Amino acid sequence: MEPKGHKLIQRYKKNYSIPQEVEISESMVLSHWELEKKLTLELLKSSPEERWSTFERCYTHLYSNLSWLNQCTEQDSSLKRSEEWKNVIGTPPQLIYEIGSGKGKLISYLAKSGFICKGTEITKERGKKNLATSHINLSWGISDGIHLDTFEPTKQYEAVISDQVIEHLHPDDLDAHLKSVYSILKKGGKYILSTPHQFTGPHDISKVFKHIEPKGMHLKEYTFKNLSDALSQSDFCQIHYAFTPILLKRFLRVIGFAETIKIDTYCLKFFLFEENILSKIPNHLLRRLLSKILKKLNLFSDNICLVAYKI
Repeated sequence: MEPKGHKLIQRYKKNYSIPQEVEISESMVLSHWELEKKLTLELLKSSPEERWSTFERCYTHLYSNLSWLNQCTEQDSSLKRSEEWKNVIGTPPQLIYEIGSGKGKLISYLAKSGFICKGTEITKERGKKNLATSHINLSWGISDGIHLDTFEPTKQYEAVISDQVIEHLHPDDLDAHLKSVYSILKKGGKYILSTPHQFTGPHDISKVFKHIEPKGMHLKEYTFKNLSDALSQSDFCQIHYAFTPILLKRFLRVIGFAETIKIDTYCLKFFLFEENILSKIPNHLLRRLLSKILKKLNLFSDNICLVAYKI
């Protein structure tokens, strides 16, 4: 049975990190649910030729009608999380391009840390519009999130990043997206991405209503294998996990892998091994439960966080 009333509102606030003091009504949640389902159908049915205009129109409609998503939700608010991104990127200054900057918290943090940054969004309802202040190292642009090399020069950036973006792209556009990221990276540059894991999902508004598959604007939630294979097919090399859990790092060092193999590379292999076993469980709810238990033990991740290099 789908949650209602207070329970529904609490699930919604938790899913979107909305502070308890913010007034959210059941009708607001239901309006969001109905609107997102409607827009999702439009996105999935869009042809390649009309994709950008459809996505821009739908996301502008979403955020202009659900103003509280811009005003109240937090994205990348954790200082620790932003520092993790900074550590994976490396030492500033580097030229960084972010796909889907949302409210701009991560890219602003990186700009203040000394990186030369460009933030982008598919709609003007997000990004620069929602920043109280900007930074001298930060510029802004609009793109379709797919054909980046039509918006930016090739071989331009040391790093391209996307956090909670891949799942919003049309599944048919993933390969074009990865190839265009590869194109705008300099030789030796890296693509760092983070996206929800399919096995612990859904992670969009469908989760609030206890659905077992995404019905909202997460058009596809992926696995480690899905994305590591897609990155390899787009000529990326040296693919590894970006944010290896501390406890797992310690465990790998104890059993001797720190001396023989790069821990982050082995971490990805470890997650792929677990994922392969979990994929053989036919019951979705049981698979999700086991995935979440492993995640709590720091032996799995509900986010796919990968780094891939252009050699």
